Amino acid sequence: MSIGETLARERERAGLTITEVSLRTRVRETVVSGIEHDDFTTCGGNFYARGHIRSIARVIGIDPEPLVREFDEAHGGAPQPVSAVAAFEPETSVPLRERRSPNWTAAMALALVLVVGYGIFHVLSGGGGEHHAAQQVAGTPAAPAPSTPAPRPSTPTPKATPHKGVQIKLKARRATWVDVRGDKGRSLFTGTLAAGSTRAWSARKVISIVIGNGGGVRVIVNGRDIGAPGASGNVLTMRFTPSDPKPQDTQSA
Repeated sequence: MSIGETLARERERAGLTITEVSLRTRVRETVVSGIEHDDFTTCGGNFYARGHIRSIARVIGIDPEPLVREFDEAHGGAPQPVSAVAAFEPETSVPLRERRSPNWTAAMALALVLVVGYGIFHVLSGGGGEHHAAQQVAGTPAAPAPSTPAPRPSTPTPKATPHKGVQIKLKARRATWVDVRGDKGRSLFTGTLAAGSTRAWSARKVISIVIGNGGGVRVIVNGRDIGAPGASGNVLTMRFTPSDPKPQDTQSA
């Protein structure tokens, strides 16, 4: 029995129509119907065809992996992780802003100049020393003028430093294919996360992730849960550094 025949038979057993499957998977009815007739030309390529097969299989309640393997055998094998990153990362990389630490040396030098300048001004402005000495000889010594303390330079409050390194954790709500890469594109993991499983990775500067099903995982960046990054069936590429997550990265559960 072919892939399309298997999906059509199991959909009917589940009591679902093509329209209902389309609404639940967000895959167009024409694409669902074509897949059930083993026509994958409307999927937009083998990569998307695999994602549609997985989405449809999960909705009708069967294991998608045997069908995906059958598809790979008939269409040239599984995709290479490197080509997936090369295809998605340049177009959807998350822009990052550079953070600079405050220049403490310049601040302290400016404060020192102000203190020295104030001291010189104070000395030059007290030129009535001879008149003050004459008062001491002629009569009662004048009370000494109160000294004015030199102002202390204010110490700026240091800004929060970025997190040391990058720490990423994925919690799979549904079985989801992911590709995780660290510094200089080094592969950290490529494969399918089983539903209910949790995996974590770390790197010094950057971690890039390709997620085959954006609604199938929760993403935790440097200890902060940003939720599911996209809708079910969507393929996403994300990139994180020690300064992430940004406020706009947080998604609802």
